Amino acid sequence: MREGEHAIWSASTSQWYAEPKRLAELGLLHAERTPGRTHDRTHYTLTDAGRAALRDWLAEPSAFTRIQSEPIVRLLGAEYVDPEVLERSLAALREPLADSYAALDRAEALARELPHRERVLLINHRLARRILDAHAAWLDEAEAELRGAAARRR
Repeated sequence: MREGEHAIWSASTSQWYAEPKRLAELGLLHAERTPGRTHDRTHYTLTDAGRAALRDWLAEPSAFTRIQSEPIVRLLGAEYVDPEVLERSLAALREPLADSYAALDRAEALARELPHRERVLLINHRLARRILDAHAAWLDEAEAELRGAAARRR
């Protein structure tokens, strides 16, 4: 969950823990406590009902990805703040982008350890990399525009 969170799916950490519990309550997952490094962990497996529900869900038409981007909205407000201020605000994206690239590198390495899932994982990782690349290119363009706006103001 942590390796793909920035590019593929955004959810609060609590949601990652709450959803399996909810699915177990519905009888779609079987929960079993197993020893962990520091404390017991819950290991979930699909039940027959869970497999049937998953098959049904996978057969439904896919929806287009919802895009919610706070930085895009911030750029739309560029006329209300000094360009340098907004450029600094957007520059804060550089570190999370770098973290996301690093997480993706780790996820790609892990995918190779899962031969039964490697092909589909790597397809998804390539999409994630293109999404990150698009964000990086957008940020480069936005920063260049803001630098130009700042120069024109002088």
